[in-house]
Amino acid sequence: MKGEQELNQPFVSVRNLQKYFEIKGRGMLHAVDDISFSIEKGSTLGLVGESGCGKSTTGRVMLRLIPPTGGEVYFEGQNIFAIEEKRLKLMRRKMQMIFQDPYSSLDSRKTVRQIIAEPLFIHKTLRGKALTKKIDELAEMTGITPDIMDKFPHELDGGRRQRVGLTRALALGPDFIVCDEPVSALDVSIQAQIINLLQDLQEKLGLTYLFISHDLSVVRHISHKVMVMYLGRIVEEAETEELFETPLHPYTKALLSAVPLPKVGFKRERIILRGDVPSPVNPPPGCRFAGRCWQVQDVCREKEPALLSINSHHRVACHLVKSE
Repeated sequence: MKGEQELNQPFVSVRNLQKYFEIKGRGMLHAVDDISFSIEKGSTLGLVGESGCGKSTTGRVMLRLIPPTGGEVYFEGQNIFAIEEKRLKLMRRKMQMIFQDPYSSLDSRKTVRQIIAEPLFIHKTLRGKALTKKIDELAEMTGITPDIMDKFPHELDGGRRQRVGLTRALALGPDFIVCDEPVSALDVSIQAQIINLLQDLQEKLGLTYLFISHDLSVVRHISHKVMVMYLGRIVEEAETEELFETPLHPYTKALLSAVPLPKVGFKRERIILRGDVPSPVNPPPGCRFAGRCWQVQDVCREKEPALLSINSHHRVACHLVKSE
């Protein structure tokens, strides 16, 4: 019976996740405020929103790199917040992260070979010739050439450094990877190489990604579903093409209006948002986007909208949109 229930669960499931930070003398900063979503095995969920909306914090709390304030995260049917440290170390082999800045996230005192080997040393999975063989196989898989294996991070360009970070994340054979803006610090041409590599690895290894980014063009290219965050809350989630073709939340519409269109001669009305993002230390009542929304109504300032299903694969939190 238990096995059947676990089979019916999503690969990754987040339930009512909260992360608050105490700001001395000011109160609690609501970085992530009661969000729920799931990710199917072998798929990519894109997470987008303005800087400071809680995207990176969501990814770090999901992997228990920072402790949660509340909520649950289930990975393969297990609540990782309830697992003791010893078991968590074993589970960490299945959950990894690629960081935004490939320079600061790599140990400047170690060579590329040592950086890739480090997770294998920590988890004591391989030694001797088997370790050397595994490192060479990983490097070949991610396009790291033998001539840079004994170089240090500062001797590499951004693209190669990010390949090293990706290779390190793959070392233990994970199933789920949080990609925290992995291409934002790279040139456009290098971005395309890394994105294509991530897609190839996903197809080859069956990887599941949470892909965090503020670049909607990149997110559209790599994601199966997209989730939009604003001030710690989810405002919309849908399959990628549906969200880009028929956005429902005013904030999503504003974000997409700034994305360059590939169709020559086709114009989209640019939506310029007025006002400032409210403080996450003291979020306003009602909808958190109400102060910048050009369609705001009285109910928007009084009652917080629930995240409701419009159809089987589209959710939105807006009083102006009716659920099915």
